[in-house]
Amino acid sequence: MKEEQKNLIIFGVLAAFILFAWQPIMNHFMPPASTPAPQAEQGEIVVPDQEAADPAADTVTAIRDRRIVLGETPRVRIDTPSLSGSINLKGARIDDLVLKQYNETVEDDSPPIHLLSPSGTENAYFAQFGWRGTGVTEPGPDTVWQASGETLTPDSPVTLTTTKGSQRFRIELSVDADYMFSIRQTVQNVGGAPIAVAPYGLISRRGESDDQDLWVAHVGPLAVSEGVADYVNYGDIEDEPSSYETVGGWAGFSDHYWQTALVPDQGLPVSLRLRSGGTGRFQADYSVRNAVEIAPGQQVTQSSRFFAGAKETRLIDTYEEDLGIVEFDKMIDWGWFGIVEKPIFYYLDWLFRMVKNFGLAIILLTITIRLLLFPVAHKQFQSMAAMRVVQPKMKALQERYKDNKEKLQQEMMKLYKDEKVNPLAGCLPMFLQIPIMFALYKVLILTIEMRHQPFILWINDLSAPDPVTPLDFFGYAPWAGMLPSFLHIGVVPILLGVSMYFQFKLNPQPMDDTQKQIFAFMPWVMMFMMAPFAVGLQIYWITSNMITIGQQAWLYSRHPHLKKKPAG
Repeated sequence: MKEEQKNLIIFGVLAAFILFAWQPIMNHFMPPASTPAPQAEQGEIVVPDQEAADPAADTVTAIRDRRIVLGETPRVRIDTPSLSGSINLKGARIDDLVLKQYNETVEDDSPPIHLLSPSGTENAYFAQFGWRGTGVTEPGPDTVWQASGETLTPDSPVTLTTTKGSQRFRIELSVDADYMFSIRQTVQNVGGAPIAVAPYGLISRRGESDDQDLWVAHVGPLAVSEGVADYVNYGDIEDEPSSYETVGGWAGFSDHYWQTALVPDQGLPVSLRLRSGGTGRFQADYSVRNAVEIAPGQQVTQSSRFFAGAKETRLIDTYEEDLGIVEFDKMIDWGWFGIVEKPIFYYLDWLFRMVKNFGLAIILLTITIRLLLFPVAHKQFQSMAAMRVVQPKMKALQERYKDNKEKLQQEMMKLYKDEKVNPLAGCLPMFLQIPIMFALYKVLILTIEMRHQPFILWINDLSAPDPVTPLDFFGYAPWAGMLPSFLHIGVVPILLGVSMYFQFKLNPQPMDDTQKQIFAFMPWVMMFMMAPFAVGLQIYWITSNMITIGQQAWLYSRHPHLKKKPAG
């Protein structure tokens, strides 16, 4: 087998290993650290010296239309540049939230994303805040709160108040122009005996996400404890709750592009928990571990935050830095190559802001990466050229010492040394390309910035597969819409297959007939494999192939002997 073909196959095997096996293997042998779960009693987290929160969502007995449910309770409107919705004064829940800047589809009449919905609706999803303690009559899910205003905006906070027994409770709510709510919970003891209280927060969600949980893009429950992110599956917490004790951290639920997160005071020791409430309901909650004693006539205030919105990379990083939220950027599942992925994202985002077209930005990014890697490609070709020169001598040694493997190895090592040839030099440069290729793949898969971004002509969403296929005459054939999914091959993946075909044709043809058949068939296999992927990824690959063809043509002009069969 020719050396360059060996290198290509080794590279393909290594790339496949990195893409599909590395992270599952590492997660198996090096699982994320988590704090052992506290003991559970009757569905409650029992924390030493205090009764912790048991913020169980109420059971839904009848699913009703969202608009009907919203009209059944008194509410405070939410209106920001990014969000609209309302706060349910019954139970003091943030349970109605719409993302103004994101629609469900690319159609002009597509409704905006409804992230949160009240209990009683099909996809109930809400946040609630309260207290647990000793000698306290806590507000419950049926408590109706009084509001200081009618609308919560970035410029007008709203305070909710209620009185239960000998305690007065207050929740001060504010929101920024994006997706972060600030919550200040106050308890005032107006009784004659001391009390001890600790706040909690919860997110309740009915049903799993409709998004697919990929090993390269986590969808599901998520907690950050002691600086380590734990990406949990819904099935895992159905079997057993995931519990953590930490100072600094948060918990919530991830969709592919959306996130909810409870962020307790980052300086307080808290218990985080991810669990199933039964009947298809899941919950993330936190409770402050140390109850605060409040003397008669005194009050105590503790703060937390609640994030509900889009996983915009720049915004998330800003929250982490400005608000001091531990590992907040882990809501985007960057994985092992985050150190490479984030710089690539920021450069891609900068290009997009410059050219105003995400597809063009991907092309420019690909050109930049290939220019940076050109010295690597050139070194690889030089190595291939050197190996071609010594190949006749290698064959001669193989014939001479075919019955003495040990002697053959010694003579080949001597040949490499005499000719100053490194047989691994053709492979080593490929190792530099693997993390970059994988990082770009993850950036295009993970980041919301490519979602619903148009390119040209019929491509109106770079995050989705090519919607048209010539196999049904672009939708005009009688069998349009009836093709099996594996035959829905769009124009862009066909162009990808064609570009790979010409790239392989430009390579030196292998002498082995089996190798020839494999490399002749591979472009069309890759065409079918890549067809379900996002068009943005396919554009990257096509651009990369075209640049490779140009590089090969130029380098072959510098090393014409690479196109020739070696002598001997």
